[in-house]
Amino acid sequence: MHFFKALYFSTRFFSLLGIAVTLFIVSFFIEFLLPISKAYVLLLTGATLADLLILFSSPKGIGAKRNCPERLSNGDQNEINLHVQNLLRIKVLLLVLDEIPYQFQERNTSFNLELNPGQSKTIRYNLRPVKRGKYEFGNINIFINSILALVSRRVIINENKSVPVFPSFIQMQTYELLAISNRLVDTGIKRIRRIGQNLEFEKIKKYVAGDDIRTINWKATARKSELMVNNFQDERSQQVYSLIDKGRVMQMPFNGLSLLDYAINSSLVISNIAIKKSDRAGLLTFQDKVNTVLPASKVNKQVSTILEVLYNQKTSFRESDLSALYSSIRVRISQRSLLFLYTNFETLFSLQRQLPFLKKIAQRHLLVVVFFENTEMKSLIETTPKDIQSIYYKAVGEKFSLEKKLIVRELQKNGIQALLTSPERLTINTINKYLELKARNMI
Repeated sequence: MHFFKALYFSTRFFSLLGIAVTLFIVSFFIEFLLPISKAYVLLLTGATLADLLILFSSPKGIGAKRNCPERLSNGDQNEINLHVQNLLRIKVLLLVLDEIPYQFQERNTSFNLELNPGQSKTIRYNLRPVKRGKYEFGNINIFINSILALVSRRVIINENKSVPVFPSFIQMQTYELLAISNRLVDTGIKRIRRIGQNLEFEKIKKYVAGDDIRTINWKATARKSELMVNNFQDERSQQVYSLIDKGRVMQMPFNGLSLLDYAINSSLVISNIAIKKSDRAGLLTFQDKVNTVLPASKVNKQVSTILEVLYNQKTSFRESDLSALYSSIRVRISQRSLLFLYTNFETLFSLQRQLPFLKKIAQRHLLVVVFFENTEMKSLIETTPKDIQSIYYKAVGEKFSLEKKLIVRELQKNGIQALLTSPERLTINTINKYLELKARNMI
């Protein structure tokens, strides 16, 4: 029974069988073709049996293994490797089908290989998940053909595996390496000109060309008989919180990911950068009520804790309640902190409903409201209208674009920092804002 389940006849076999049937039909009218037809059938039968013997001579036939990361990064390209080895004594042609998780909705993960006896090859392909959660990989299906290619042998290799998809730790690691090597500017992070001087004294050192002469320490200079300057460093142990709105307004999709997932990926990166800058990073998520509160800290495992907490964030598509957010912040966050509030406003009216709570939060903390441009509207505005309907659509798009600018102006008028950004530049613009506020000593 196992033999018949593994046996498949190829298209070539059925084409040759069709030729045999045609010869027998024609031989009914042309008698001398009958012996040729019989010889042809005997030859086809012998070739098919030889092909069967070749393919099923080894109990294994083909070996394969899937190398998959223990966890996948949401929104990023994750590399998957398939190692395939020919265990037969002949050259084979392979069709490799990998059963990837249904969430990807991919039907093209098939690969054609040609392997000599004992040869092995590695197939590499990328998967980009757009939702967090558990992803189930299935079997590896391999169809083996010899040079005759009359029949195929199917080999099923059990490589079932459950892999979690976490917030974008690949993006986090990329920005972490750039921050350590002071190369953040390579990715679009602006060089922020420092206003004034840093607040925390570090040490007294010898003057070198380029040091600010305003930092000369005259008492130390007199004692050492050479110019000495005060050296300052960034003020440390400041609290940086990411406040993530999980309500309905954050479910709008962009390039496969929801705005909520963009906010989660960005908050993971900014938390890691803050800890690398010796600040303390915390997290708070909410919708109609506050769901998760992770106190700010800079211990080594804080980033791992934030990653685990963000992985489990889900929404019930309810209306966000900023009054509950304000009450929780007032109780849970006593020290003045930098708060990045990831939310979304489409109209000025929706902002005005929540503005009293934002103003109360901004009285005690440095609040940055991060919300999103509607990129579809932006592309609509940039198109040239060709008829009355497209003129109407463009006018509506310009109205919504103006609303976003008025929201920024309204927030700034009330002493609240505002960051309007497209989803794909959210992380870069958030880091820019964080570095700008530190450079201006506003935290």
